[in-house]
Amino acid sequence: MNIQAYLAFNGNCQEALSFYASLFDAEVINTETYANKPIDVPASYRDKWQHAELKGNGVHFMAYDAAPDTPINRGNQIHMSVDLTDDAKAKSLFEALSEQGKIHHQFEERAWGHFGRCTDRFGINWMINANK
Repeated sequence: MNIQAYLAFNGNCQEALSFYASLFDAEVINTETYANKPIDVPASYRDKWQHAELKGNGVHFMAYDAAPDTPINRGNQIHMSVDLTDDAKAKSLFEALSEQGKIHHQFEERAWGHFGRCTDRFGINWMINANK
């Protein structure tokens, strides 16, 4: 069994996945737009991503731009959890993700290691762990 996260965006999926690809040294693959699809979306939305995946370096999740008539509760629909063994890498990743976002729990030592929780500038919630 393989369980993956599927992230929904409000028209900025390409920007978000490009950002994540640079952070995680992964690749955006399998992109499909709404162009030529029998889906009722405005013409201005046809170039948005109906499906995409981020894959590589231990990362694999899917994402899309939700149709304009689909209500999205910005960022509260999912948390992404990242486990690392290197405190410095975990802290650097947390700082990059939380930049222009919101920090809910500062990245600091906890009983199990280091942990921080934030919402990034795209409204996605992240939990970064560096285990002892």
